[in-house]
Amino acid sequence: MIGRTVLAMGAAIAVSALGITAAAAQYPDRPLTLIVPWGAGGGTDATARIIGAGLERELGQPVSVVNRTGGSGVVGHSAIAEAEPDGYTIGIATVEIGMMHWQGLTELTYADYTPLALMNEDAAGVQVLADSEHDTLESLLNAIENSPAGTFRASGTGQGGIWHLALAGLLNDQDIDPTLVPWVPSEGAASGLQDLMAGGVSIVPSSLVEARGLIEAGRVKSLGLMGPERAELFPDVPTLSEAIGSDWQIGAWRGIVGPEGLPDDVATRLMDALEAVYNSEDYQNFMAAQGYGVRWAKGEEFGTFMEQADASLGQTMEAVGLAQ
Repeated sequence: MIGRTVLAMGAAIAVSALGITAAAAQYPDRPLTLIVPWGAGGGTDATARIIGAGLERELGQPVSVVNRTGGSGVVGHSAIAEAEPDGYTIGIATVEIGMMHWQGLTELTYADYTPLALMNEDAAGVQVLADSEHDTLESLLNAIENSPAGTFRASGTGQGGIWHLALAGLLNDQDIDPTLVPWVPSEGAASGLQDLMAGGVSIVPSSLVEARGLIEAGRVKSLGLMGPERAELFPDVPTLSEAIGSDWQIGAWRGIVGPEGLPDDVATRLMDALEAVYNSEDYQNFMAAQGYGVRWAKGEEFGTFMEQADASLGQTMEAVGLAQ
């Protein structure tokens, strides 16, 4: 009798194990949610939606894109980190995850996520009005250094945001006091560029993509790009290395993450699907048409990228007085 009981228990355990294996093999068997920490209609939202469409194709399940905004990105990034680590709620993390905790806005860091895939990176540019007397970055920087504080004002994001840090870091790199150029907080690059056109500010250090319409209309010009190479969309804009011999680089990046503790098999399934999305004609053509930069890093490589970005951003924020 005891032998039969043991055999029955063993069979039950075996069936249970098979059930778990089968469930894991079937992932995903229901719709997914992709959280976006920023508003609808922006670059992050657009990138998330093309990725979500690709994931639907690769995973065979609907992917619902949900915007969770607020707190300078804290609300949405928190929602991703706090989700059940089962692979059914993932999100698009942005460069701000390496900045918010340095500002004292949250305790969240890159370590609170399972890194899946880096999908995009856009370097910062230095935009001025098309009729500005400064035709080169060197001319602009010389004028800033030799003019009273406040002669030049800049905008393009909130106080301490990525584009604020881009300009402050550039000035610091050139041994120019960042406080010489007061920062005017705005809701984003679009607002900053409107202020530039209205004469409220004189510099907007946003991505070239965000300034694209005004550049192509001949109303704004870019004097330099804070990236490793020239942008395909604007090949006439020099890198900082070419313009002033500087190695300073910074940009906004976007990547797909899950909550910390995502099971290995689920993470692998998602990474493989994201790689297929990244390499698809739909994704590459969409990003090229929008002028967005593409950059790929998978799993641990993406995690290392986030760790290094966090350290670099923190160091720069401390150097320019933007860290708490």
